Amino acid sequence: MSDPGGQIPYWDTAAATKTFTHPLHLPWLKGLSRHAAILDYGCGYGRTMGDLAHHGFDNLTGTDTSPAMIKRAQHLHPTLHFATLDNPPVWPSPRAGYDAVLLFAVLTCVPDEEAQHRLIAELNRVLKPGGILYISDLLLQDDERNRRRYDRYTARYGNYGVFETDDGAVCRHHSRGWLTTLLSGFETIDLRTMAVPTMNGHESTGIQILARKPAVL
Repeated sequence: MSDPGGQIPYWDTAAATKTFTHPLHLPWLKGLSRHAAILDYGCGYGRTMGDLAHHGFDNLTGTDTSPAMIKRAQHLHPTLHFATLDNPPVWPSPRAGYDAVLLFAVLTCVPDEEAQHRLIAELNRVLKPGGILYISDLLLQDDERNRRRYDRYTARYGNYGVFETDDGAVCRHHSRGWLTTLLSGFETIDLRTMAVPTMNGHESTGIQILARKPAVL
């Protein structure tokens, strides 16, 4: 699953300058051992990995499709483990080896619906039965600026909510209904909404979803 959004060159260029802001809600991880195997998929430059390590989690893996993002992460957090995703991905932990997977501001970078389904299926595969999937992403916005660009790009990309940023990224904001469909194979445990500054400095409404992979009967 190399570059599910098809935008590695953009993220390699952006790696040195972008700041990511989705917050880590620690109460959702209170049931995990500090030795739990945690995968941060789409870890960027390792900001969330650093937060997890600061709070005592010691079995962490960060992966990203952008080599430049991984290089920055390794520079900022030299004691943590990061890996660039290959095609097919070579996972540091075996199949169904992770207790938790974090997917922070990744779906917004994967505008295609089938690519999103493939990504969630792959993360389901590497999660242990009963493991948790913690998603943080962006909802459809109702301000005029966003509505205009949704309308502008709907015909080009085939989905309302997909748009191009001024600096060349293709992103997607999501309806609650679509996220529910995407996670139909999981049990939703909790969700929360919050204001999130975007990587280009605009405030948007974000959503965080805590879901569980069903345990094997």
